[in-house]
Amino acid sequence: MHYNSIIETIGNTPMVKLHKVTRNISGTILAKLEYFNPGNSMKDRMAVKMILDAEKSGELKPGGTIIEGTSGNTGMGLALTAIARGYKCIFTLADKQSQEKMDILRAMGAEVIICPTNVAPDDPKSYYSVARKLKREIPNSFYVNQYDNLSNTNAHYESTGPEIWKDTAGKITHFVAGVGTGGTISGVGKFLKEKNSRITTIGIDSYGSVFKKFKETGIFDEKEVYPYLTEGIGEDILPENVNFDVIDHFIKVTDKDAAIMARRLAREEGLFVGWSCGSAVHGALEYARMQLMKDDMMVILLPDHGTRYLNKIYNDNWMKDHGYLEEREFATARDILRKQGNHQRLVTIPAEMTIEKAILVMSQEGISQVPVTKGDQIVGTVTDSKILKNLIENQEIRKRKVQEIMDDPLPFVAMDNTVDVLSSLIDKKVSAVLVRDENDKTHIITQHDILLAMTS
Repeated sequence: MHYNSIIETIGNTPMVKLHKVTRNISGTILAKLEYFNPGNSMKDRMAVKMILDAEKSGELKPGGTIIEGTSGNTGMGLALTAIARGYKCIFTLADKQSQEKMDILRAMGAEVIICPTNVAPDDPKSYYSVARKLKREIPNSFYVNQYDNLSNTNAHYESTGPEIWKDTAGKITHFVAGVGTGGTISGVGKFLKEKNSRITTIGIDSYGSVFKKFKETGIFDEKEVYPYLTEGIGEDILPENVNFDVIDHFIKVTDKDAAIMARRLAREEGLFVGWSCGSAVHGALEYARMQLMKDDMMVILLPDHGTRYLNKIYNDNWMKDHGYLEEREFATARDILRKQGNHQRLVTIPAEMTIEKAILVMSQEGISQVPVTKGDQIVGTVTDSKILKNLIENQEIRKRKVQEIMDDPLPFVAMDNTVDVLSSLIDKKVSAVLVRDENDKTHIITQHDILLAMTS
């Protein structure tokens, strides 16, 4: 048997069970290894689909030029397709992308234009804007626009989703993937939920990206946007390919946690994968530790290969320069709790308690914030500053119930969340986080605890 061109080898990538990084976690956890595609990433699938669909619609004509803004992997898939189908390629990349990605694209005959990362999407210098400008200026050109081109989602609906369903014999209960353009999780998620609506889809996001907050609140918060280093996931825009209806949960992962997990996958599982693969596994395991049951089957999509990151996360000096190999005495929430011992007891108050009595409890315990409960559930938080604000406005409020003035519940974190993650959750409104241990006991980690962990 032989293939007529390299693009015919795309798809049917293997799945491998994870063993060491999943130690003490219930259920079966499988990794779908997309670096087995010829361009070493999942982007090959949507690249060929977008080009073939553009040919059918007449948007792309013989001898034309393919233009795209890419983090590198989509460019590789497009370059392979262009070679097989007879097109030229011009790609715009943000300057945070690895040198390996730029070199590979040039080796495949593409013209590469580097654009600044830290500019707004609509800035004329952004890699989005430069790509659109090239489309306007170059005759017989096609701007792929992987963010809003729904052939991206359809590629994964037609190929990746069916493969996962078939290879798990329909036993999959959870699907996890990083979210960048959104095509992968939206296409796979749509297919799997049509097969079994109970399947849970979990999107992995980066700190500095807008997805998680938008999913949970419906608010596009520009304050959520700030520079981060992980390539290929997270966005400062809302691509049309992101179908929030098929994504059940988002989990954010720091650059550092992602890099460390990617290196662990190489050393402990023999999987030499990319940076965002570390994001996907780290976030998936956070969820799995608290939610996965014995009979569950989770599939984590690992999008690309480690060769794209040889001078970054697989370079010890680079890792040290960024503080990612720095050892701290209290590296995780687990370490902080171990240091606390029995000294930090979680105090809660019922939602029906009066504000007057809540003030007394907080005074006796010497605490400034306290979780509010209804039955066994934590439903909110009340702080001394919120109480004071309300008392200044109305002294009579002391006789009313805490639930009338409580804020949202404190966020839960996993036992193995690093100090970086804990500190990133702390702001003016959130001065503590909650963590549930292996015995299902809830603990509180305050801003003071995190400060001690970071300075000791």
